[in-house]
Amino acid sequence: QVPLAESGGGLVQSGGSLRLSCVAPESLLRVNSMAWYRQAPGKERESVALVTTDGSTNYTDSVKGRFTISRDNARATVYLQMDNLKPEDTAVYYCTFPALIRLGYDYWGPGTQVTVSS
Repeated sequence: QVPLAESGGGLVQSGGSLRLSCVAPESLLRVNSMAWYRQAPGKERESVALVTTDGSTNYTDSVKGRFTISRDNARATVYLQMDNLKPEDTAVYYCTFPALIRLGYDYWGPGTQVTVSS
């Protein structure tokens, strides 16, 4: 399977911004919703944001109003704009296709580290 490639993470101060990018196989992205997840040290991986094929979005409560997910099918890329970052946003961020995960595929990229200092 073609790997997923997340990028854009880094170290930022509280209140700062980052934009994550995820390059995915265009054939899968065109027909599937895609989501961003994150996993903080000692915690389980959690869903952060999702974008459907028609551009509808959904967010976990803790990031609503601060994060924006979007997709560019022509570039086969999904983005996560993160504003007003907080220390509790510190985690490794991953993108994937939730439908494939539910089917049992272990389809994860290496992730990108986001660290927010207070």
